[in-house]
Amino acid sequence: MAGIVYLVGAGPGDPKLITVRGVECIQQADVIAYDRLANPVLLDYAKPGAELIYVGKLPDRHSLPQEEINALLVAKAQEGKVVTRLKGGDPFVFGRGGEEAMELKQHGIPYEIVPGITAGIAAPAYAGIPVTQRFVSSSFAVVAGHECPNKEQSSIRWDKISTAVDTIAFYLGVKNLPLICEQLITHGRDPLTPVAIIHWGTMAEQKTVVGNLETIVGIAREEQISNPSIILVGDVVNLREEIKWFEGDSGL
Repeated sequence: MAGIVYLVGAGPGDPKLITVRGVECIQQADVIAYDRLANPVLLDYAKPGAELIYVGKLPDRHSLPQEEINALLVAKAQEGKVVTRLKGGDPFVFGRGGEEAMELKQHGIPYEIVPGITAGIAAPAYAGIPVTQRFVSSSFAVVAGHECPNKEQSSIRWDKISTAVDTIAFYLGVKNLPLICEQLITHGRDPLTPVAIIHWGTMAEQKTVVGNLETIVGIAREEQISNPSIILVGDVVNLREEIKWFEGDSGL
């Protein structure tokens, strides 16, 4: 008899931001397959004897290719085990959760999707930046900061996205920051549009730098900002000085 697979969003980094249901799924699991951006502290909820399998990815190095992760989930569930696939953020926001759910469906494996708080909202919130704000931003988009290297061409419609929404969050895009800024400016975004980069959002080591589309590349280089980071583009960035609360310079 097949087991079940829980596709769980671990949240943006701070282990206290996982959902109650997410914790329950970790506690029930016989097998936990966890990502690089899922806080390892969450594994403390695992029951004694649970099998812990690291399946994290870096842009240039994967511990397991996605196809093998899919096969692992199927195989463990077919052994009758309760499997929790623990992902940073939300399973369906750049988390490959849809691919995994489709694979499980094809093999007749029961599964449950457990949403998590995505970093594109949480990291700005911890930096004191609301992604929407009355009279400032009525629209918000999330965009991949890097795409699959096997793609022949980008699927990002720069001519549309650059000016279609007020606030844009780019995930894990620091390496491509010069390209992102260039494309936004080329396709009509004001070069003076404010930009914030939040590194390790919601974690104790969180660091935020602010500039605009013309200056942020130099600022990020000078401050040695790297991934994991969220790049936030839009006038809402100007609210940070008034709302910031989490980082050391906020007085907390």
